[in-house]
Amino acid sequence: MQPRVALYTFGIFSKPSADPANDSFHARNDANLAAVEASAGFIARSGYDGDPGPASWGPHAYPRFYTGGDAHSPSTLSLWTDLESPMAYTYYGIHAEALSHGRDWFQKSATTTGRPAWPPYVLWWVGAQHIPDWREAVARLEHLHDHGPSPQAFDWKTAFDAGGLPYSIDRAAMKDRVMRNLTPAS
Repeated sequence: MQPRVALYTFGIFSKPSADPANDSFHARNDANLAAVEASAGFIARSGYDGDPGPASWGPHAYPRFYTGGDAHSPSTLSLWTDLESPMAYTYYGIHAEALSHGRDWFQKSATTTGRPAWPPYVLWWVGAQHIPDWREAVARLEHLHDHGPSPQAFDWKTAFDAGGLPYSIDRAAMKDRVMRNLTPAS
């Protein structure tokens, strides 16, 4: 079996989760989760303790950037066959539409200097049988923040292949995944 790509995303609501300002985020949640599960290259995702759906991959954990709030900060943890597949899902289709509203829901991930206060996502390669847990995902996000992109933890701008070598996203492969995601299954 081939190595797989793990993807962890993390955001912090600007207002408490139950605030009406977040209603449109919550209204999109089920459709976004259904779309990710139907995406080309998607393998599996962690659920959340106490919620219907897939089992949680360990106890939920939060990065050190999350210093309070109502203990609900949107995060995802998923596995993919390649780097192009989660990129196609993230930046095209239903999820891209949700991303365009991010400033309505989330704190800005930037300091006064304009440098990111924390990365909103992290990617890394895992072995064919490995299922990352939430604590591992948080550690990878913090590693990316503290040390920058490396084979241990990276983003799409500075990606690495499964062997740890620098990797450029295959735009043709990504467009293929986009088209597969936009074409209804028969």
